[in-house]
Amino acid sequence: MFKYWVIPFAAALFGSSAASAAVGPAGDSVMQKPKYVLVIHGGAGTILKSQMTPQKEAAYKAGLTKALEAGYAVIQRGGPSLDAVEAAVRVMEDNPLFNAGKGAVFTNEGRNEMDAAIMNGKNLAAGAVASVTTIRNPITAARAVMEKSQHVMMIGPGAEKFAKQAGCEIVDPSYFYTEDRWKSLQKVRAADSTQVQLDHDSTTKKTTLLGIENKDSKFGTVGAVALDKQGNLAAATSTGGMTNKKFGRVGDSPLIGAGTYANNATCAISCTGWGEYFIRLVVAKTVSDLMAYKNLSVQDAAAELIMKQVPQLGGDGGLIALDKDGNMAMPFNTAGMYRGAVTADGKIEVFIYKEDK
Repeated sequence: MFKYWVIPFAAALFGSSAASAAVGPAGDSVMQKPKYVLVIHGGAGTILKSQMTPQKEAAYKAGLTKALEAGYAVIQRGGPSLDAVEAAVRVMEDNPLFNAGKGAVFTNEGRNEMDAAIMNGKNLAAGAVASVTTIRNPITAARAVMEKSQHVMMIGPGAEKFAKQAGCEIVDPSYFYTEDRWKSLQKVRAADSTQVQLDHDSTTKKTTLLGIENKDSKFGTVGAVALDKQGNLAAATSTGGMTNKKFGRVGDSPLIGAGTYANNATCAISCTGWGEYFIRLVVAKTVSDLMAYKNLSVQDAAAELIMKQVPQLGGDGGLIALDKDGNMAMPFNTAGMYRGAVTADGKIEVFIYKEDK
């Protein structure tokens, strides 16, 4: 499905190649399909090699690799998939290249408002936070909601108060300021005081509806899905939302079933894209349902949503998915998607552009 881009030191760090040789009926060597244990994304959209400097490309690949290493270390030592997805997402939340946590974009009011969700495929437990401004790692707060409350979602100041009581790290809102994100907000304001931009602008999509005018760009979301040695799946998603967003808009990322979902019986999914469309189609849960009720493979179910239903409705983006057998899918209908995966025996793969196959 993909042409592998392997980190040079991955073999030394994690072990042998993912595809192992087995002896066939005639005694010949047959290559077995690799089993994936962790898949991540850092956003999808108009990501073109022609617009990327070698230095920035290297930085993105290094950031994705670091996240994969953090999550794989958990899996390798026998830890739960929940720990793995949280660890991977926290790395991306702490990296200003990604629109989550430290790299969150600014709203129209000049604030950084973040959303996150996490889900346990073993028992369908889930937690989410939305519109938070002082929690350093929103994904950890989402997990606290799941494990330390009777609720699934908390928002705004209430979520921040709970997160502080739950022991999450609270920071001053100034922690999330980055010059690149601030300049992006000023650029959008100067172009049109009513438009909303999804991180890394490109082609404008016009609408007369207030508050959802949007640009096709890198949809600023990060996510991870994992399969641990006990056979349990988990999914996690975190985002800084839209540049210049208004009115307390919340996208699909923190909504269980829309942008995040995990079920041991089928798969774990994290989405990235134009959230309004992913919400309307309940994309993550629909992928799982296609697998459960129509017996589609994870690749076919994911493609049905991303390559057919989402674009037919007018949206775009992508998702990552991992099934209970370690089969993965990374479909997207945009020019690129920051993405990567690691196999059970440690082979790291990182991709950015559509031509990376």
